[in-house]
Amino acid sequence: MRSFAEKRESLLPKGREVRALALATLTSRFGRGLFYTTLPIYLTRSVGLSVHEVGIGLTAGALVGLLGGVPGGRLADRVGPRLVRTACRFAEALMICGYLAIGGLPGFVVTAALVTLCESAGQAAEGALIAHAVDRNSRVRTRAYLRSVTNAGWMVGSALAGVALLSDTALGYQVVIVTSALCYALSAVVTTQVPLSGAAPEKKAAGGRVAVLRDRPYLALTALNAVLTLNIGVFTVALPLYMAQRTHAPVALYAVFSVINTVVVMLFQVRASRRTETATGAARAQRRAGYFLLACCLCFAVADGTPAWVAVVFLFLGVGVHVVGELLHAAGSWGISFELAPEHAQGEYQGVYGVGRDLAQVVTPLVATTAMAGWGWAGCVLLGVVFLAAGCAVPPTTRWAIGHDSRPVPTPT
Repeated sequence: MRSFAEKRESLLPKGREVRALALATLTSRFGRGLFYTTLPIYLTRSVGLSVHEVGIGLTAGALVGLLGGVPGGRLADRVGPRLVRTACRFAEALMICGYLAIGGLPGFVVTAALVTLCESAGQAAEGALIAHAVDRNSRVRTRAYLRSVTNAGWMVGSALAGVALLSDTALGYQVVIVTSALCYALSAVVTTQVPLSGAAPEKKAAGGRVAVLRDRPYLALTALNAVLTLNIGVFTVALPLYMAQRTHAPVALYAVFSVINTVVVMLFQVRASRRTETATGAARAQRRAGYFLLACCLCFAVADGTPAWVAVVFLFLGVGVHVVGELLHAAGSWGISFELAPEHAQGEYQGVYGVGRDLAQVVTPLVATTAMAGWGWAGCVLLGVVFLAAGCAVPPTTRWAIGHDSRPVPTPT
């Protein structure tokens, strides 16, 4: 049996490249948690926007962000992922400072769109950066570790944002914005220190068209992953509304659920990523995620209209099962997106895979909220069946991708 020190050592990042990636992630996610926790209140209290206008601006920004992933990924394949990731983080820092100057809805929409556009492009480049910075067998584990770091940074940043919310002054919110921008700038500086050990990206694209758009199996897997990604919105958006409108459980209990989810992801995401380094192993993980997410939705369905104690018990069960499904889904998505992407086009493929994920997060508030809060237990069951169908479709689609002999290959230079 391994000692506690050995177990702890196995969970810590190994290699300068992973430590640099982790520090860059920690600083940027801390700034993000600090910024987005206070943003809605800043916009309504200091800028004077209505809640409706805030919703319009954030939605418009999210939609524009969908346009950044593929170009950002292609650029990373051409000029190098580290350069693009660094540039995007510097650009995000600059764009965040733009919130200090907005005076109405038009300025807010433009600023939000620019921030999300840079973020989307940067995320695609980050996937390619991981592919070129760490060895093939360590990519998924690195992604898992970075997700744990992301949750930690976000949690601390959100907690410290409470100081600005308590002060509720324009100066306090402005300090938050500047601090967040500095965090992104620091993250950019750290990113320049990530050593590249993988093969250099191709300097020329294989034709003018986007190669991944001809890779039908990969596009199908992107769509299936987008469906499974709805589980995030089920927990973060639909569940609290469902508790308030459909159950007799106290809504304040959702704060406990949120802490449970955050802590479990921080502690167990790396472990959940084991045996997902291959495409087939990743596909099995997503299939298991489908079963867990079905069970989660069935537990939520039982809470509809039942006595308070019954609702609380099944909500706790559902939250526990959900986080397992979330962990497996995330780990599987990384294995599939890395392993089925050509090495010369990691940025392009990560960009398309990310667009599917981001699109799911845009539509989730409408889809999940309508199903759960609007249709009650029947909507919960329907969502669960959809998750199961998507998860079970991943393994055969992955086999199709592995055996697809017309997959794009690099053009010799």
